[in-house]
Amino acid sequence: MNRWLQFGFLFSLLSLACIAQAAFPGEQTIALQKRTGTQINKGAVGIIAGGVNGTYIRIAADMATVLDSDNLRVLAIVGKGSAQNIDDLLYLKGIDMAIVQSDVLEYLKRQGIYKDIDKRINYIAKLYNEEFHLLANSEIKNLNDLAGRKVNFDVKGSGTAITASIIFDTLKISVEPLYDDQATALEKLKNGEIAALAYVAGKPAQLFEKITANDKLHFLSIDHTPALLETYLPTHINSQDYPLIIQQNNDIKTVAVGAVLAVYNWKKGHGRDQKVTNFANHFLDHFSDFLQPARHPKWQEVSLSATIPGWTRLPSTQEWLQRH
Repeated sequence: MNRWLQFGFLFSLLSLACIAQAAFPGEQTIALQKRTGTQINKGAVGIIAGGVNGTYIRIAADMATVLDSDNLRVLAIVGKGSAQNIDDLLYLKGIDMAIVQSDVLEYLKRQGIYKDIDKRINYIAKLYNEEFHLLANSEIKNLNDLAGRKVNFDVKGSGTAITASIIFDTLKISVEPLYDDQATALEKLKNGEIAALAYVAGKPAQLFEKITANDKLHFLSIDHTPALLETYLPTHINSQDYPLIIQQNNDIKTVAVGAVLAVYNWKKGHGRDQKVTNFANHFLDHFSDFLQPARHPKWQEVSLSATIPGWTRLPSTQEWLQRH
């Protein structure tokens, strides 16, 4: 009996020791945690992108994969559109870069939302062009048929909402804009609750992948008028992009807007400026890795030397381009 009591006493002591060790880690463990935390945060940069069905988040995910190293970790974050992404870039903690549409700065200046916004935001590179998609039900044959009808512009502040408002205003077609997210809008379009939905995304956009002929939806053509071409680039979508929606050998005219990798204009020598510069140099040095087949096809359109009217390039990126 005494032996059992002795065994129980020793077991209790061992249990208490284990609990104490778990509750109060040694100095070596704490030091290791501190070093690990410092290392993790030192090279981490956050990039705000777009919605889960868009091209922005897929491009940001490619960056996170390709550029991952001991000294750099890219956090790809789902965003709410170009205007909101600029807000996040200016004020949200942990956001170092944003993917936005090239017309967002002009939009913000027209709205008077920010003073000297073009001086507060720089860019690393013009990434690629995004196509303006206008998907309508079978009753709508052309743009003029949308006059007075409900058209979804995506959520307020999104890049699509910005571009759609400019395009319809330029073409002088008055529609009733709605601001549902794209997934909700697509269901409403299928059910006949709205006449069309607008969506700015790099082709092929995932949103349209599951649409079939049975849905009786089609893309509307956007004429390349001189007024539109003052702001946007002429382009088209075809059956290679959307084989389930567009008939073979049928090109649908539309326009495109540039996607921009934007950064906050930190003062030279600031800690955040150094992190962004480190990312930019790593991105430029390893750009050829983004051209591999496993990456999004939109990378093939990127020209690192391309300039964007109304935007100022990040000084360290400009220096890299001059050296190379």
